[in-house]
Amino acid sequence: MWIHPEEVLLAGPLWVSERANPFFILQRRRGHGRGGGLSGLLVGTLDVVLDSSARVAPYRILLQTADSQLFWSVACGSSRKEITEHWDWLEANLLQTVSIFDNDQDVTTFVKGKILGIIAEEKRLQQGEEPEEDCGKFREAELKMRRLFGMPEEEKLVNYYSCSFWKGRVPRQGWLYLSINHLCFYSFLLGKEVTLVVQWSEVTRLEKNATLVFPESVRVSTRHSEHFFSMFININDTFRLMEQLANIAMRQLLDNEAFAADRSLPKACKTLRNVSALKRDLDARAKNERYRTMFRLTQDERLDGHTDCTLWTPFAKMHVVGQLFISNNYVCFNSREEDLCQLIIPLREVSIVEKADSSSVLPCPVSISTKNKMNFLFANLRDRDFLVQRISDFLQRTPDSCWGDTSPLALIGHSASSSVPSPSSAGSDSAHRGRHFHPGLPTASQGLLQLYQQDAPEDLGPKAMKEKMKEEAWNIHFSEFGRGVCMYRTSRTRELVLNGIPECLRGELWLLFSGAQNEMATHPGYYGDLVETAMGVCSLATEEIERDLHRSMPEHRAFQNATGIAALRRVLTAYAHRNPGIGYCQAMNIVTSVLLLYCPEEEAFWLLVALCERMLPDYYNTRVVGALVDQGVFEDLTQGFLPLLYEHMQQLGVISTISLSWFLTLFLSVMPFDSAVLLVDCFFYEGIKLIFQVALAVLHDNMDALLSCSDEGEAMTILGRYLDNVVNKQTVAPPIPHLHALLTSGDTPPPEIDVFDLIKSSYERFGSLRSDIIEQMRFKQRLKVIQSLEDTAKRSVVRAMMTESAFSIEELEELYCLFKAQHMTSCYWGSSSSAAERHDPSLPYLEQYRIDPAQFLQLFTALAPWLCGGHTPSLAARLFRLLDQNQDGLVNFKEFITGLSGMCHGDMTEKLKLLYKLHLPPALCAEEAESALEATHFFTEDEPRKASFLSDLDISGQQEVTSGEEGKDEGADSEEKKDVQVKDYRYYLRMWAKEKEQRTETIKDLPRMNQEQFIELCKTLYNMFSEEREEQQLYHAIATVASLLLRIGEVGKKFNNGGGRKTEAAQAPPTAYQAPPTTVQAPPTTYLTPPTDTQSPPLVDPQTTPPADPEAPPPGPKAPPPVNLEAPPPVDPEAPPPDALCRALAEAQLEPAAAQTSDEEARDDGSVSSYSVVSAGSLACEDIADDMVLVGGGQQRPGSGLDADWSISFEQVLASLLTEPPLVDYFEKKTDVCDKMAACKAKRAVQRQISSASEQEITQHST
Repeated sequence: MWIHPEEVLLAGPLWVSERANPFFILQRRRGHGRGGGLSGLLVGTLDVVLDSSARVAPYRILLQTADSQLFWSVACGSSRKEITEHWDWLEANLLQTVSIFDNDQDVTTFVKGKILGIIAEEKRLQQGEEPEEDCGKFREAELKMRRLFGMPEEEKLVNYYSCSFWKGRVPRQGWLYLSINHLCFYSFLLGKEVTLVVQWSEVTRLEKNATLVFPESVRVSTRHSEHFFSMFININDTFRLMEQLANIAMRQLLDNEAFAADRSLPKACKTLRNVSALKRDLDARAKNERYRTMFRLTQDERLDGHTDCTLWTPFAKMHVVGQLFISNNYVCFNSREEDLCQLIIPLREVSIVEKADSSSVLPCPVSISTKNKMNFLFANLRDRDFLVQRISDFLQRTPDSCWGDTSPLALIGHSASSSVPSPSSAGSDSAHRGRHFHPGLPTASQGLLQLYQQDAPEDLGPKAMKEKMKEEAWNIHFSEFGRGVCMYRTSRTRELVLNGIPECLRGELWLLFSGAQNEMATHPGYYGDLVETAMGVCSLATEEIERDLHRSMPEHRAFQNATGIAALRRVLTAYAHRNPGIGYCQAMNIVTSVLLLYCPEEEAFWLLVALCERMLPDYYNTRVVGALVDQGVFEDLTQGFLPLLYEHMQQLGVISTISLSWFLTLFLSVMPFDSAVLLVDCFFYEGIKLIFQVALAVLHDNMDALLSCSDEGEAMTILGRYLDNVVNKQTVAPPIPHLHALLTSGDTPPPEIDVFDLIKSSYERFGSLRSDIIEQMRFKQRLKVIQSLEDTAKRSVVRAMMTESAFSIEELEELYCLFKAQHMTSCYWGSSSSAAERHDPSLPYLEQYRIDPAQFLQLFTALAPWLCGGHTPSLAARLFRLLDQNQDGLVNFKEFITGLSGMCHGDMTEKLKLLYKLHLPPALCAEEAESALEATHFFTEDEPRKASFLSDLDISGQQEVTSGEEGKDEGADSEEKKDVQVKDYRYYLRMWAKEKEQRTETIKDLPRMNQEQFIELCKTLYNMFSEEREEQQLYHAIATVASLLLRIGEVGKKFNNGGGRKTEAAQAPPTAYQAPPTTVQAPPTTYLTPPTDTQSPPLVDPQTTPPADPEAPPPGPKAPPPVNLEAPPPVDPEAPPPDALCRALAEAQLEPAAAQTSDEEARDDGSVSSYSVVSAGSLACEDIADDMVLVGGGQQRPGSGLDADWSISFEQVLASLLTEPPLVDYFEKKTDVCDKMAACKAKRAVQRQISSASEQEITQHST
């Protein structure tokens, strides 16, 4: 590229001059390219170690003058091609101009001005593009990465680090490049080059460890190898970035969503040194994720900033030290000491933000007042003015609240506080009568439990009194700490939750602690509109929902009638419509049923949203990945806390089996309802940590019994009996029968376990668990689980394809990996279709991954045995159209393997049948026709044939009914007359069944091939043999076959023309060579006539055939022999008699050539061999272009080009090819794809080592 001219004092020490003229010098840096010796190796090594190669391009051009010792650098380049273009431009445009200057100073001034003008013009042209945010050094490093590893521009570098890569026991110092989709390493030390490329989607394990062999290193594991990196300046920062990138890759595998940069990220005030915009983006995402998790906020919430401060807590009469967080919709506070105080203030609730008076006791305070009359005082703020301004800016963007002076929760409760409509709302009821969900529904205003207990007599027993005491305790807490979303959350709040939430407050507090209240308040009316949209829409999810509706807590009276079932249906259907990626998963019905017992429908819906999308991520997708990940975390926790039990349970293989339902249903399906709902209380406050604690406590309480188990069934029986007897002795609700059978051993019932004791023991023994530790363990397990699921999918695909292809298991596995890699590469490097269109997790594994024509071409070129040079893209496109049965522009793995297996392992008939189909519709499209007229004829001839299979069946059915003595035409006419009476619904059902049943395709089912299609077939065959070892013999063989087929087609045409007269047609014997009728008149055949020395009789008129030139030189060894283009003979108006046709058929057969009478004739015959007739398509590409219209010489009909009556069948093609042993050997040969797959994998640059600088230069030029 052109650069601002800079002075260079020494032009020689580290550079080698390659070109020079009186004014310019082109130089190459030592250590790049060939030669250089020891000094070149040292310079190259220093460039890599010191990162000089990122700042110094390997080529440059200097401006020099005769009388000056100074040089000026005017251009640099990363490749020889780039720098040569600049050199040629200088010589062509400036060299002659500067040679006329007398003063060297004028030369320097002129050249510098010219270069600066070029740079200014380039900048002007780039003004419309987005400005670069990255610093110059980082952009140079990104260019170096693309050059070294052959990455396209779509691959963005995130960051790069200096480190050592352990290759064996020897560390290689170099540079680690972390891009969005790849981990790359490059080292060049004393002529030894090491290059490593690992896709993030292939990583199965990523961990940071410290051992004696690898001190403080990062281990990156894939399915086949392990890589160690060490000696980082900041290993923690590097490892966190690696975790983020691996997580993004796992999300691509799971959801098939490519990474999208955050365009709304605010730009940095100044260009940060060595920090890319993508690195800032990922750092911001990590902070946002921690912020949202800490305060249970929605996924679209973005952290704007945080600062240290103190919060005045009126309940404790003290200032609490912590951090203040500000985002676009919330102001949040979290104390430095865990569980001391947490606060969430939605900006929609804020009424006043003001700066209070500052004092030595209370420096820089800010007061925030809310609409429900609460006031919060923050102090010790570093930049109070800026903070107040930011909050004011966000308040201005917050839409006006419609709640007035009441809280959102109070308003929601008031809007439907009574099921009796008021007189003013009587008119609105009629308006809502047609809606599936409206405020008049009983479940719109209250939970099902409240609905079915409102008529029950008041209970004054001791349990009811204890429930009243709980309610009073919470009311006192509300008066002291606040109520609603702005409540102070302290350790006292946790104590109240662990003691059990009263039933009348359960829905309200679930909504508050889960964060669902915020989402519901900001989306008024969303649920009702979603229900109206979703109800009545049939899908796989709705079918599964209907099947599970009556299995959801059938023991509870709330779901034994239409009201509860209808509410459950609406909530599940609405969520399936909201999130099609999840849709519906078993276990969602059980959780949603419990939510509906305590919450109105809309609140239950938003609680389900919080569960599925935030609190239990990926739990309820099609492969329950989140639950499987937490199973792995649970096993690791069991190994850490209960090592003896873990070893024994691993031998039984029972941990994940017994605990999956615990996590999926939050113990609701394995524990009595009154006990499990207390765990749900704690879960909404604590998160997934509570489920892990209780699960560990269950194992700990049963450790002795489990250690004595001898099989999996006994262990499950012990745990099932234990969980069945976890009781809640404080419940006031009537007992709900538990569907689990009471598992007892003998007559003595098992002891009861109080659920409060279980929760208390879980906190005492396992309360040290922290959410951030669980998240780190989740990341480790997520890599393992997703890669395990991918391996399972691969094994399923291989098993399914074993019976449908001739590939071995190992070959199918490798092909699946290549196919999937091609699909994944297109997801992040762009494609003509979106990722969502190409991947559907609901489909069988065989059909999940799909590729488009561009990706198919790459795989076809790399793996297919039929490569035709420049004709390969056309052949690949035809095969793609043939395999794409549903015409959606995508091919799945099953279809791909079907085509590849036929080419590689099919017998001769199968291969020829596939090749034959590639030159018929739909594989051959209109664009490939050689002229518009031919294309029109070509499609008007074939479309009626493939238009309706049912019409063919109708004809065949009519012919069966017709009497055998009747003529064909008369029978068809008579059947048409009977048509009205005979055809009824049974007839159409029979025809439909015939159409739908699978028929085994035989060679007789293949349509006939016209002349244009035959020319394309010959063209393909010619190009296919261009790189074969027996190329000359194959050319001779295909020429002979083409000659024979041309004559057969010509004879078939004569039979067809001879059948025009009824008298002669009656005498003519039936023939299989009749071409299908056509309604479009097409020109006659243009074909090739053999040279005159062949012994076969010519089919054309001798008078119109020019004599062969006896002086013509013989063809070369690799070129086809010369051929003559001839027009077909004019059709004689008098049709030939039958005996003449028989003689023509006999003459059309190849006869052995007579012995040559001289050596010269023998040589000539050997050079031409059996090239009796060659198809136009068999000519070399340089002889006949693809778009050339063949025009024969001699006589032909006006406007003619092809013969519409000429056609051949597949049996004739097969029989003709069997006469030539070279062709038989070629098509009978099995192709081994192992070498092609290995070459394809090597092309992807997994790992390679180059041992010389010259090889390095070659690699750079190749990329």
